[in-house]
Amino acid sequence: MNNLVFGKYMPLDSPIHKLDPRAKILAMLVMLVAVFMPSGWYGYLIIGVVMILVIRLSKLKLSFVIKAFKPMIFMMCFLFIINIFGYTEGTLLLSVGPLKIYWEAITHTLYIVIRLLLMIMITTVLTVTTKPLDLTLGIEYLLKPFKKIGVPSHEIAMMISIALRFIPTIIEETMRIMNSQKSRGVDFEEGKLKEKIMAIVSLIVPLFSVAFQRADDLANAMEARGYNPSGTRTRYKQLKYEMRDVILIAGAIIILVMMIMLAIFL
Repeated sequence: MNNLVFGKYMPLDSPIHKLDPRAKILAMLVMLVAVFMPSGWYGYLIIGVVMILVIRLSKLKLSFVIKAFKPMIFMMCFLFIINIFGYTEGTLLLSVGPLKIYWEAITHTLYIVIRLLLMIMITTVLTVTTKPLDLTLGIEYLLKPFKKIGVPSHEIAMMISIALRFIPTIIEETMRIMNSQKSRGVDFEEGKLKEKIMAIVSLIVPLFSVAFQRADDLANAMEARGYNPSGTRTRYKQLKYEMRDVILIAGAIIILVMMIMLAIFL
């Protein structure tokens, strides 16, 4: 769990860190749309190269970002197996009894896995290079136009900010509880299925208790400070677009257009 990267902000001095959070959020949304374009291997290669360049500009180690893939390995393997044996059309590649594997099933599954990896990479770069408070401010600014139709932009932004902020805290609490339970003789790695289930229960129950207690403390602290989500708020930090932010958004749009062109002509 110490390897969990998503939600952790890395305070580095890089061009990506200095970008406006609104520009980074918009660029992320555009890139996610580009990922879902059926642009083939060339499209995924272009997006992958662009993301590696962005990671280098962020002064992040590629190995650090790769750590974000680890929590998703099980789901990727599950998707891989389900798609390979669930896809029953195309060129037969291998037949073992009732099980048949088609070449199109492998390529289709690889498309899904690569899309998932690119999505994780894009969102990880955003959360690692943007302070949670700036992320909240950016989301709130972007949702402001929707206030006219009753969308609570500030409340949504605040919930997202608190959720992102609590990810590292919950991980720390989990490690602390696991170490405490290990010192009492609980084994999380070995033993029978029933013993493993009991070990997990001994972890989950106190973790939920701590999480609810922290949430209650936070609510009391916000109430004591007179926090009113529907009230008029002023900001010490004002966000302003600069030329580098425009270049970022324009670059993301160009990549999206390229993916659309590849999807049409390939």
